[in-house]
Amino acid sequence: MSTKKYSEITPEVQSLTELCIKNSTIDPELYVKYEVKRGLRDINGKGVLAGLTEIGEVKAYTIEDSEVIPCEGKLFYRGIDVEQIVDGFIGEKRFGFEEVTYLLLFGELPTVGELTEFKKILADYMTLPTSFVRDIIMKAPSRDMMNTLARSVLTLYSYDELADDISIPNVMRQSLQLIALFPLLSVYGYQAYSHYHDGQSLFIHAPNPELSIAENILHLLRPDSQYTELEAMILDVALVLHAEHGGGNNSSFTTHVVSSSGTDTYSTVAASLGSLKGPKHGGANIKVVQMIDDLKKTVSDWTDEAAVSAYLESLLNKQAFDKAGLIYGMGHAVYSLSDPRANIFKGFV
Repeated sequence: MSTKKYSEITPEVQSLTELCIKNSTIDPELYVKYEVKRGLRDINGKGVLAGLTEIGEVKAYTIEDSEVIPCEGKLFYRGIDVEQIVDGFIGEKRFGFEEVTYLLLFGELPTVGELTEFKKILADYMTLPTSFVRDIIMKAPSRDMMNTLARSVLTLYSYDELADDISIPNVMRQSLQLIALFPLLSVYGYQAYSHYHDGQSLFIHAPNPELSIAENILHLLRPDSQYTELEAMILDVALVLHAEHGGGNNSSFTTHVVSSSGTDTYSTVAASLGSLKGPKHGGANIKVVQMIDDLKKTVSDWTDEAAVSAYLESLLNKQAFDKAGLIYGMGHAVYSLSDPRANIFKGFV
């Protein structure tokens, strides 16, 4: 069967879909009547507590006399302001992602010796099983990187003799291995996509154990393995700022739900990647690019403020792009006045 035929929505499927919608739609008023929380939010749209964590904390408002007062956004890793963390390693002109990974996992900043040993552990784990790239990543490459990552993570289960052991030491070993392997899985998956879907030349470089994770990503990504110090530094900061966000976001909550069943690490992480892909979560960044591309097609003169404003209004009115009524990349579900991560990135502009 051809892929076009396989993906076809037949009239029969369309008819069954309409029948399903007709007999399966819940009256929205019932959610209010029974105080059902939708999407981990109360009826006023405020997030609800779904767990406790000491790993990350987000501050977006204060409460004074039962009144919510918006404040400048703050993000803390193990109680330390992330802006302070970034200022520390940037000021010393060194990479920080491995150090932050250690902090998030173990609750304290490493000494120089501990960080050196930790980097060595990650470097030793930065090797995929024999023929994994050829047999798994290069076969039927996906058009979406998140699906590629999820499939690769699930397949790693087959290479792990202790895949179902969920003791803490074994889960720690698996987690460290996945942290070390994600740069390879990401870049090799992208190279496969570029080659088989975009007709680009295929380049597969081996990782360099002497490089940081940020440097390795650029080394693996570029055909000539070349990159600037500024590129590596900005990517490293991006990795740091995306390492944790309070434990209550969709993909983190997915991890709690799936792991609570006692399933294996690979299944849990793959499920979380599926959550992260969604356009209302991590996939929103892809939607931003697609939205801008649609803007370029729709508005011939990008300097025409009236035309751009009209396009934005059509987005909000569910008349343009994906008709979701959203301007992707604007606003945040938690932060109110400012996003500390955005403020840090602005320092490089």
